[in-house]
Amino acid sequence: MKATEQPYAYATLLERLEELYEVEFTWLKVEQLVQGLVNLDRNTQDFILGWAERLLTTNVYISHEFIIRVVEALDRLERRVIEAWAVHAADTFDQQGLRPALAVIQQVDSFLESAHAHAEGVAFDEIESILSTFVCGLSGRRLKLAQGESVYTDSETLYLPNITAKLVKSKDNFLLCKAQVAFMWAQTRFGSFRVDFATAFADYPDQEQALAAFHALDTLRLEAYMERELPGLWRDMQRIERLRLDEMREEEGVCNTPLHGMWEMCRGVLHTPSSTIEDVLALVPQVLGLPIPQPVYQTRLNPEAVTACMLARMEREKILLRVKLAELVKEHKEETPPDLPLSGEEEEKKEVAPPEFEMREVQEGQGMELVLDDKPIAPPEDVKQLLTSIMLDWGDVPPEFLVPAGDGEYDPSLYQKEEKDIEDVWKGIYHEEGAFLYREWDFARQHYRKNWCVLRELELPPGDPAYVDKVLDKYQGMIKHLRRTFEAMRDENRLLKRQSQGDDVDIDALVEALADSRDGSEMSDKLFQHMHRADRSMAVMFMVDMSGSTKGWINDAEREALVMLCEVLEKLGDSYAIYGFSGIGRKRCEIYRIKAFDDLYNSATKARIAGIIPKDYTRLGVAIRHLTEKLNTVEAKTRLLITLSDGKPEDYFDIYNTQYGIEDTRQALFEARRTGIHPFCITIDQRGKDYLPHMYGHANWVEIDDVKKLPLKVADIYRRLTS
Repeated sequence: MKATEQPYAYATLLERLEELYEVEFTWLKVEQLVQGLVNLDRNTQDFILGWAERLLTTNVYISHEFIIRVVEALDRLERRVIEAWAVHAADTFDQQGLRPALAVIQQVDSFLESAHAHAEGVAFDEIESILSTFVCGLSGRRLKLAQGESVYTDSETLYLPNITAKLVKSKDNFLLCKAQVAFMWAQTRFGSFRVDFATAFADYPDQEQALAAFHALDTLRLEAYMERELPGLWRDMQRIERLRLDEMREEEGVCNTPLHGMWEMCRGVLHTPSSTIEDVLALVPQVLGLPIPQPVYQTRLNPEAVTACMLARMEREKILLRVKLAELVKEHKEETPPDLPLSGEEEEKKEVAPPEFEMREVQEGQGMELVLDDKPIAPPEDVKQLLTSIMLDWGDVPPEFLVPAGDGEYDPSLYQKEEKDIEDVWKGIYHEEGAFLYREWDFARQHYRKNWCVLRELELPPGDPAYVDKVLDKYQGMIKHLRRTFEAMRDENRLLKRQSQGDDVDIDALVEALADSRDGSEMSDKLFQHMHRADRSMAVMFMVDMSGSTKGWINDAEREALVMLCEVLEKLGDSYAIYGFSGIGRKRCEIYRIKAFDDLYNSATKARIAGIIPKDYTRLGVAIRHLTEKLNTVEAKTRLLITLSDGKPEDYFDIYNTQYGIEDTRQALFEARRTGIHPFCITIDQRGKDYLPHMYGHANWVEIDDVKKLPLKVADIYRRLTS
């Protein structure tokens, strides 16, 4: 056995753990840990100590408890499960605190029971965006997804649990979530909730059983709709149902009893295209007392949540539709050319008669159209959505909904969402509501901290409107020079060498080819060169440091440089955007829009540049992640993210001021590069060489000491990326 493979001796382990846990300060006992580790092989010792060190960056007590429990459970846990267990404890600490995290470590058997869920289950965070896109593509009301304790819908939001792991394989669990989302969509689309639950089941002695029978019968009806509307998904739904039944038989060792023939009769009735929710209600007494089928994709019925949500929505949408119709009448009058002069009686009649809306069927089975004064009109998209939602709840649009609202008839607060002031939201305990949540890389843990940073986009108050003109006067000579530089770059051609065809001979290639010929090697046929007009397709995002350390000349330099950049980039014609960033702590990260890609370089943008002022701190990673997402929405062959900063990542009395912040920023830049973005940093920090090469790479940062050099550096970066 090699010396390096010898297990650590007792004394070595004792010294290492005492140092690791700083026992003179924490009073933690490590002798028991050493006793557990000393008899293990070297590889296992290193594995456990490595994870203990990672967990130590989260909490010393979690790390200490980890060693105690992992030694006891080594025979039962595979290493990948141990890693998942440790990461789950660290995530629990991040989200819930020390006590729940210690419970995860201490209840290792519970984790083993749910290991399958962690290994093969699908997490809500992973599937939310995919299934949101899927449900948006379906007809009917716009539905949103949210995480809940169980699978149900209130008719507006589809709730899914944190982890779905009912089936053995991960891909089947994803398919199950998709089927459940489709099932809940079908409930809203095909009238499952057009039932007064309190009244319809009041006379049943066992209302819970009657409700379960109703839900099962309605599932049969919805299955028929999904078979017709989503045949591909329906086949997948049948497959996962068979999988579930096979697994049940294997676990229980018995065959399922066939359902009573009454259910088959009900299925026949409810599978007809004309069946309605009234047919379902009528069949409930027929199946009471019989075993109730419950396919795996059937979700929970929550009548209380549905009723509360529908009552609020129906009243709100009635008001909103009447207000929208009043706006349509006003627009219609403005757009309609004046008619021929009317007689006095006709004019009086026209003034008295109110506008009349009605819904008419276009053709049989071809939908409905909105008609105003016997003429069809094309309502805007929001009115279409409103009419669709009302028809889903009522089955039709009630005539009283089609009466335009009179002046001042409704208080806007009844149908408009309350806009919350951002500053008030930050102060409240629910300040994460509506904010962007981003992960952050913990290099010591070698894992992300999930939903760690809370970020909001804020409006930047405008500054002095005359500021930009003053800068233009101050640097007019410099700006003329820069314009010529950028204009030349816009029209410049690239010399393509070593081409098989071209306008001229490539002397270098010819010399090499002759040398090859004399050596007896085969000559290359790429001996020509020609000029090629550069195909420019570039989008550039400027990320401006607005931390407190930029106060003074640095802030002035940033603003003056941005004015010059905007002046010359307008000549170049490339897409560009400018955002500032600052914040204080991971819970209050802020991005300030100065110029979005779609914004014009006008007086409003100039005023926002003038309004750039120093704020708080420099949490770089979250800003890079947010602006990377924005930059990736722009169609361009080359995407460039340029950071204008005066220093390294830092935050208010936070671990971010250490190597942690540098490593998180480096990881965020890796993530940006993986999406095809070119990050670059222009700094005025003279100590930038200590950390910027590690974060950006040796060739992707530059230090300047004069504002006039900044646009020239940007031109250099452009040339490098497009040549």
